[in-house]
This record gives sequence, C-alpha cells and structure tokens, in this order.
Amino acid sequence: MSPEMEDIKKHKRENDMLLGPLERPALQYLARTSPKWITPDVLTTVGTLGSVAIFVGYALSNHSIWWLWLVNLGFIVNWYGDSLDGTLARYRKIERPKFGFYIDHTVDAVSEFLTIIGIGVSPFLRLDIAAFALIGYLLMSVHVYVRTCVEGVFKISYSKVGPTEMRAIIMLVNVAIFFASDFFLKDLALGLKPFDWIGAGLAAVMGIAFLVTSWREAVRLARLGG
Repeated sequence: MSPEMEDIKKHKRENDMLLGPLERPALQYLARTSPKWITPDVLTTVGTLGSVAIFVGYALSNHSIWWLWLVNLGFIVNWYGDSLDGTLARYRKIERPKFGFYIDHTVDAVSEFLTIIGIGVSPFLRLDIAAFALIGYLLMSVHVYVRTCVEGVFKISYSKVGPTEMRAIIMLVNVAIFFASDFFLKDLALGLKPFDWIGAGLAAVMGIAFLVTSWREAVRLARLGG
C-alpha cells in the first residue's frame, strides 16, 4: 500500500455530533442488515439522488408548498446514502481509502450545491443570498479539507452540529414553512423575507469563521515551526 493511502487510512475523525449517540447504532444496524446488492457505491448514488430530489422539491415549491415534503424525503434519502456508505465499507472491510475519500467529498460538494442553490430557487430565499451562503459553506469545507491534509484530523462537527443535525434542522424549518408559509413569504424590511435575513447572516458568520479559524491555525502552525 502506498504511503499516501496509509496516511488517508490514519486520518482521525472528530465526530462529536449531538445526534451521534442515536445515529451511530442506527448505521451499524443498517450495515449489518443490508443485503449484499447494496454496496457503498450504490449508497453513494442513492445519496446523490436524494440531493437531486431536494433541489427539485425546492424548485417546485414555487408552484405548491406541498413539494416541501419531497424536499424532506430527499433529506432522508440523502442521509441514508451519504451516512451509510462509509459505515458499510468499514463493516464489510472493503474500504478503498483514496477512492472513498475523493468520491465522498466530491459528492458532498455537489450535494451542498444542490441543497443551498435549491433553497435559492425556492420562493423563500433569494438566489444571490443563497449563493453567498454556499460560498461561506464551501470556504469552511476547504478549511476542513486543508486541515485534514496538514494534520491528519478530519473534523466533521462544530459545536456538536454536523451534517445530520443540519439536515434535521432544515427539515424542521420546512415543516414550519409548510404550516406558516404566509409569514415566511412576507417582506420584513428592505424587501427581504425572513430567510433572506437569516441566509445573509449565516453567509457572513461562515465567512468570518473561515477567516478567524484559518488565521488561528496559521499562527499555531507557525509557532510549531511546521
């Protein structure tokens, strides 16, 4: 095995998620009971199809609020495929560290694009604000990947919030929108709806977080002489 592959296998995963105590046993159960024809590659494809359903559901919500239920179904399908593919590979001892790392994070980027831009083409968030939120999210992703390469530590969650928690939060928000759509479609100020303000705030927070964490990490590494 090449040194590069060994390095990927030795990456430490920091996964202190709020829903972790529930998610990890569920994924282990699904890995044990999955039929042979369900492979990590099949699950990765399923997760991607879930992201497509999210995008389509948000786009169609311009015509009917009921399409938000397709969005939530897409989040469940995306969680199933995205969260289980690696667990299944480790359970069956068929890991492909280089391929898995590359495909997993490439597909994640596509899913992030489909989800955030999907919200942007819905009637609840302006597309330009969604684009800035996507930029902020991708900047934080770049920080995580660079830190993984430099230190061998892949940090999945921050403040106990990871991808699973984000899916759950957005699904709950979709339910709130369904039952109170008039509020979420109302202009609050400056022609911006509630989620326009929230999206702009999140974009700013993620951009600032990227700058602060990158600066701190650079200073720390400089002091270590690395």
